[in-house]
Amino acid sequence: MVSRFQVMAVLQAARAYVLGLPMESAHSWGLNRAIFIAAAKRGFKGGTGGGGQGAARRTSKEADTYLLGDDLAFKTEKDGVLLFTIGGKVQTEEAFDRQVKSRFGKTFPAVWKEALAYVKSFDRDVLLSGQDFFRTVYRPVRDVLSEKWSETA
Repeated sequence: MVSRFQVMAVLQAARAYVLGLPMESAHSWGLNRAIFIAAAKRGFKGGTGGGGQGAARRTSKEADTYLLGDDLAFKTEKDGVLLFTIGGKVQTEEAFDRQVKSRFGKTFPAVWKEALAYVKSFDRDVLLSGQDFFRTVYRPVRDVLSEKWSETA
């Protein structure tokens, strides 16, 4: 079953990729944002990671944060690759594969292609705004894509 969590992760990863992040960094971003939104929905109360959509904590070390449009996340680098963290955990390609890609099985390449085409259909300004992305890109299709992608997975 493909849940809203996986839909958010894929669409956020596609957003990050369209906005210029390399694939592995985009996957990390997508998983990071899905985790953040899920935690915020459950009443996330601080912690050592996260950021974005107005609930971000800025540290004294600006070098530890990354802005994608107006969304803020904590970042790290592993083997020269920009990755994102939340709650002290790094969202790696392996974590994306385990928590997101695995739900799609062999259909992930087609899902990724569909997500990229969908995200590319929006103005850059919409993609740069976390709130606009959530309201305009994600929310209208989250249940439709969850059902559709579950059926094809």
